[in-house]
Amino acid sequence: MEHPRDMPTAIAAAPDGSIWFTIDLAAAMGRVRDGHLERFPLPSNNVEPSGLGVGPDGSAWYTDNSARAISRITPAGEITSFPLGTPIVRVGGLAVSPEGAVWFAEATGYSITRLKDGEITRHVFESPRGDPYGVAVAADGTVWATLRSGNQLLHITTDGEIKAYDLPKPAAVPSDIATGPDGSVWFIELRENRIGRLKDELFEDYQVPGDSPMLAGLTVAGDGAVWFGMLRGRGLGRLTDGRVEMFKLPRQGARPCSVAVDRSGNVWYADISGYVGMLPMQYARR
Repeated sequence: MEHPRDMPTAIAAAPDGSIWFTIDLAAAMGRVRDGHLERFPLPSNNVEPSGLGVGPDGSAWYTDNSARAISRITPAGEITSFPLGTPIVRVGGLAVSPEGAVWFAEATGYSITRLKDGEITRHVFESPRGDPYGVAVAADGTVWATLRSGNQLLHITTDGEIKAYDLPKPAAVPSDIATGPDGSVWFIELRENRIGRLKDELFEDYQVPGDSPMLAGLTVAGDGAVWFGMLRGRGLGRLTDGRVEMFKLPRQGARPCSVAVDRSGNVWYADISGYVGMLPMQYARR
């Protein structure tokens, strides 16, 4: 990175092939485009910007805890913020639907919240423990989310109805979540070091090898492969057909905490030790 103290945190791929990423404790956003690293100034330092998604117009939406808002940066670097209207803000993951609605996990509001055309709609859940974190929008327009302390998945229909699913393992702590092209819902079981799957109301999960690799970041590629990072494992993982494969990263101190797949099938990762990296498609699909 251009600035040695930068900590890339969340990463997302844009429709044009560029890669956006947030930077913790910095007044900046990052982008990789055509092999060049760009840094866009923000009005203030962002803190724990774990939510990031890219809309159909190429603008990046990100959680902006310091500004108590959800913010958008256009491909030209223009920034607009949408205040959440609460004195304290703690926001987790974020996802953008194909029609441009922004969904995010709002722990301080005990809700999974939708932002569209400047209007905020909160879907408040009933779990007494809560701690919402991951958010994903499925192909059918419904929304899935994780409750870490509640040890549950949430499903929000297009009509706003909420259904909670208790995980089979009592202390799995679901974190990141993503949906696959076949309708599968994939999620990290943080304390179990497993990747979980919900399909047709049935749960199953898959063990990730290694001694407490600390799974972080999750995405599903167009071919259905599930990719994730390992903060303590110095690598990336891929789950296909029930089999987990490990990809060790070349840098000794690598700590990949989020992943994204671009339109060509390259796998990108944000490394909190100060790097943005990419696993080329020809290796990712081997």
